[in-house]
Amino acid sequence: MVRMDDRTPPHPDLRDVTLQQVLEALVDPVRRSIVTQLWDATEDVKCGGFDLPVSKSTATHHFNVLREAGLIRQYYAGTSRLNSLRGDEFEAAFPGLLEAIVAADLAAA
Repeated sequence: MVRMDDRTPPHPDLRDVTLQQVLEALVDPVRRSIVTQLWDATEDVKCGGFDLPVSKSTATHHFNVLREAGLIRQYYAGTSRLNSLRGDEFEAAFPGLLEAIVAADLAAA
């Protein structure tokens, strides 16, 4: 159960997210890496728990783009901001897209 509080950023309703917005979010290799790492994770991941080749401030930008495109959910647990993939919700809105993106990203690695 994800507990939301006043520090939790807003998350879009996926009915309001366009395919264009999703594809623009996923065109960046750092953002695809975040999505792929979440896809493979067995639990939610702290922002600092990702293997990313960018600074913290740049990573924050990438997390924001993914959140605004409806791909991830962010929330706080204590002082840590955690990230989860909105897999089931995303699958309902864009069937097969996330799995195809992750498969292509893993094949290219």
